[in-house]
Amino acid sequence: QVQFVESGGGLVQPGGSLRLSCAASGFTQSYYAMGWFRQAPGKEREGVSCITSSGDVTKYADSVKGRFTISRDNAKNSVYLDMNDLNAEDTAIYYCAAPVGSSYDCSDSADFDWWGQGTQVTVSS
Repeated sequence: QVQFVESGGGLVQPGGSLRLSCAASGFTQSYYAMGWFRQAPGKEREGVSCITSSGDVTKYADSVKGRFTISRDNAKNSVYLDMNDLNAEDTAIYYCAAPVGSSYDCSDSADFDWWGQGTQVTVSS
């Protein structure tokens, strides 16, 4: 059974940093691209970032470019999201996800088949 477990969320002040982790089990992560999505209250789920199976290509939403960095460690079956210079608009539940297919849109949650339960990130003073 495929399972993703996110961790690392919490309360942080504006301008602060967090590192999210996503650990996979029942799943050989090295075969698949991985993505991070987020959903704020009252808003649709949006793509934040994704990374290819080998880690050689990464993509970011315009709203997080230059502040967030996605990475992966296939030996640990894990993917990470380093978030810097956080602001209130980054407050959301963050999810890691994987697409089954090799063709996917990094910003389209419908292309992603396996999901974690999410971790809450709250940016507030």
